[in-house]
This record gives sequence, C-alpha cells and structure tokens, in this order.
Amino acid sequence: MGFRMVLNAQEDLEVIGEAGDGLDAVKLAAELRPDVVLMDVRMPVLDGVEATKRITEAQTAKVLVMTTFDMDEYALSALRNGASGFLLKDTPPADLVSALRAVASGDAVVSPSVTKRLLDRFIGPTGGGELRDAAVLDVLTEREREVLVLIAKGMSNTEIAQKLFLSEATVKTHVGRILAKLELRDRVQAVVLAYETGLVRPGDV
Repeated sequence: MGFRMVLNAQEDLEVIGEAGDGLDAVKLAAELRPDVVLMDVRMPVLDGVEATKRITEAQTAKVLVMTTFDMDEYALSALRNGASGFLLKDTPPADLVSALRAVASGDAVVSPSVTKRLLDRFIGPTGGGELRDAAVLDVLTEREREVLVLIAKGMSNTEIAQKLFLSEATVKTHVGRILAKLELRDRVQAVVLAYETGLVRPGDV
C-alpha cells in the first residue's frame, strides 16, 4: 500500500496491478504488460527468483527486485535470472521512484555501496570464493577490462569517461562491446560477472 501511494503520486508512474504470489505475478505481467515489475523475493506458491526468470524470459517486463539484508542471496539469484537491479525495502521513496524510472528507460540499477555489500558477501572470500573461470574475460581488450572494472564499481558512463579521459560515446561503445563479447544482458550482469571471476574483489570499491 505504501509503495502504491508513493508511485501513484508521480505524474509519470501508475500502478496497474498487484499480485499476492509469484505465480500470480507472472500471469499478471503477461496480461497487463507493465514496463516494470517491482518484485519481492520471498512469496508463496512461486518465489520471486523463479517469477523473475519467467517474466524476463518471456520479455513481458523488466524486473526490479526488493530485498532485505537477511535475504541477499535471493537478490543475487534474481540478478542472475534476469532482474535489472535490486533495492532494499527501506529505500527512500525518491530513490525508489528514480530506480523505477531508470529501469523503465532500459538502464540497470547498480548502486555501488549496496551492490558491493551484496556481492562481497556472496561471491567474495567469505561467500564461497570465485564462481566463474576468469578465462571468460580473455575475449576483452585491456581497455575493455578497465571499463568493466569501473562498471563493477558502480560508475556511470560519464564517470568512466572522466576517469579514463575518454569521450562518453567511446565509453558507450566499449560497454556495448563488453556486453556483446561476454553475452551479457546489461550492466547488472556485468557487475555480477566481474565479481564472480575475481576481476573486482572485496575492498576494491
């Protein structure tokens, strides 16, 4: 109810449906075709991770996952299964609105601080070690690897351009090539892969 009030108060946002469980969310997404689904990760009948996977595979909507720190592992699974980002349930209303707008426009929500805590916990040394062979990154040029590191640190294209003394257009080209070469959907998946392969480690961000 709180989310609905916040979102419907915005001129450019409208809540068009609510689901009580994951399976209902999948059905409603297919029926209503929303721009974005705000998904809880722990729900009856079908959990949010599987619901996210089904919705994104069917390309019916983009998914933004809500999580709490005691359920971070679910958020990571959701990212691997197509979510365009995640927010904490105590996210300030203004940040929630900004995140939804970003996801709706095709961007991915990658918060440097929250993403670092999440991925450090479940991919770093205390979370089971590296999950992917770093050899998958061999297809990248040295410059592309530099850009990937900065993406993983939560930097925008503008910030990366300033850091590497490049134009934003050049950075955008590098990002596109990185995603294509590694067969990734968006920046969120790029962040996850950077952590999984050890390209970025705890303490780097």
